[in-house]
Amino acid sequence: MLLNGADAVTEESVESDAPRSGGFRVWRRQRPFVGGLLTAIGGVEMFFSGQLDIGHLHVQMGIEGMQATLIPVVLVLLGILSMAMPAHHIFYGVITLAVSIYSLIGVNLGGFLIGMLLSTVGGILVVAWMGPKAIAPSDDGDRAEEVTPT
Repeated sequence: MLLNGADAVTEESVESDAPRSGGFRVWRRQRPFVGGLLTAIGGVEMFFSGQLDIGHLHVQMGIEGMQATLIPVVLVLLGILSMAMPAHHIFYGVITLAVSIYSLIGVNLGGFLIGMLLSTVGGILVVAWMGPKAIAPSDDGDRAEEVTPT
């Protein structure tokens, strides 16, 4: 079949593109993807801001040195877990908010405020995520209604 006199579209080309284009998109929409991604990026930024060298001077000692490593690793883990297990998104989001606020005193002002802001926004998005909308078939079959799962 010709469209606009120039492009030929066959059923084989349409069917071959459908499974490839919908897989990741469907997976992403079933979980708090953006919030988990921002949380993980904020943790990575905090990790690298805690490992900075000033000339030849690298100061990292005691409990502060452990916090500069532990807090970013926890944030990356929380971001991954919120995407992997979306049923527990509120728990992971609240823990993310607490850890990211604590990073102000634990990791170089929260990764110079950039990592803390990324993780805080990510935690808010994870908590606020509403889940996918289910489509319920209607009686007449013409129009489907959107139903939110409980």
